[in-house]
Amino acid sequence: MTRASVALAASASLLALASPAQADNLREALAEAYATNPTLEAARANQRATDEGVPIIRAQGIPSANITATHIEFVQQSANAFTAPERNLSVAAQVLVPVYSGGAVRNSIAAAKERVEAGQADLRNTESAVFSQVVAAYMDVLRTEALVALATNNVAVLRTNLEATSDRFQIGDLTITDVAQSRSRLAVAEGDLQTAEANLIAARENYIRRVGRAPGELEPPPPLPGLPATVGEAIVSALENNPNLEATRQLAEAAGFDTKVAGAGRLPTVGLFVNGEYSDFYGTLGGPVAAQFAQSEKTANAGVRVTIPLFQGGLPAARQRQAGARESVALENVIAAEREIIAETRSTYANWQAANAVIKSAQAAVEAAELSLEGVRAEQSIGNRTVIEVLNAEQELVVARAQLVTARRNAYVAGFALLALMGKAEARDLNLDAGGVLYDPQVNADRVSSKMWDWDRDPEPAPKSTRTVDIPPAKATIGPQLLPGE
Repeated sequence: MTRASVALAASASLLALASPAQADNLREALAEAYATNPTLEAARANQRATDEGVPIIRAQGIPSANITATHIEFVQQSANAFTAPERNLSVAAQVLVPVYSGGAVRNSIAAAKERVEAGQADLRNTESAVFSQVVAAYMDVLRTEALVALATNNVAVLRTNLEATSDRFQIGDLTITDVAQSRSRLAVAEGDLQTAEANLIAARENYIRRVGRAPGELEPPPPLPGLPATVGEAIVSALENNPNLEATRQLAEAAGFDTKVAGAGRLPTVGLFVNGEYSDFYGTLGGPVAAQFAQSEKTANAGVRVTIPLFQGGLPAARQRQAGARESVALENVIAAEREIIAETRSTYANWQAANAVIKSAQAAVEAAELSLEGVRAEQSIGNRTVIEVLNAEQELVVARAQLVTARRNAYVAGFALLALMGKAEARDLNLDAGGVLYDPQVNADRVSSKMWDWDRDPEPAPKSTRTVDIPPAKATIGPQLLPGE
């Protein structure tokens, strides 16, 4: 490699991440995670479990029926029992109809529904959190690939510099110190390359963990939609749409209903009942005079049961005070969540703005460093600059390019995190429905809310997410970088 060609490669814009003809894009990565990520699948299953809270509570207010059959063998009879039976079959049937429970069932159902809505908001929060992790993993792969390209190019440049320096030392133009300085910088650059390659392997493995497949040639990400113009706009959106805050509010509503449920313990309850019983003594009732007795009988009764609590040792009051204290906790949690969302939104907005500013300054630094390196090399060729000054100028250019790559990654990740805080980083916001119908947790909530059949079952549980055990280990190799004009 000639020195001129190395200089051309050093001045190439390695920061522009080229997109091959057939490349993976960010939308595909998000869609894959949406369909196969185990964290998201587990959150959906957990929400389905929460949905069952409504029919479980509702069952307490629905009529119930049961049959009890008992067979008895009287092994040892009393010496004075002349007519006692030797065996007996008893079949009893009972129907209970709850009429009034002091509002306990009604308020418990309302609390369960609030928790279902809170769980759905938690599911939204998990979804946006998984997407934020995927975006960060995607951008980390792009960044580390660019850093490996920079480190590779830097090693090539420094190796050529060392060759040129050694040649000039042989003819007495430079000293052994110049050669040692060039060799030292090359050794450091080779170590940096090894570190960059290790980081690239780690980034690709993290991508596999989040997405469920190995990254191909990744395209540059598209612009983020809906970013706020001001921090105030971001705060307003976050307070209205943040799923974590919404879940906290729903839990506070549920706690309010729990307090009413606890208060119902001091109120009367009313229920209807119907009982029926059949007994058969198998012809053994009456002993020697069994023929004088009916060997089977049927009985039935019906009535109304009213239970009026008079004194329970303060139990209902204690339960209501306890529930009220927990309601206070839930209300305070809403304020705490608001504080946290406001602080996170403001700091994330600041990070996003800072990263954008760093991009501008880093771009200026790259342009200045490229110009400086060109000048220092020209001056060194006529003896006005030393080898160490050329090496320093090359290092400054590498640092500026790395800073620009990192700033671009940080700006995108911070921008997406800001959208997540604003409640705008979910599948419905990212146009992922183009690949199929999105998962709607309300469908399952509606499906189970009115189910009353005791033998109604869902299919046997089975994992839905993809395993990564068969994916080969990630490598640090990168594709060719396209230079301007190629």
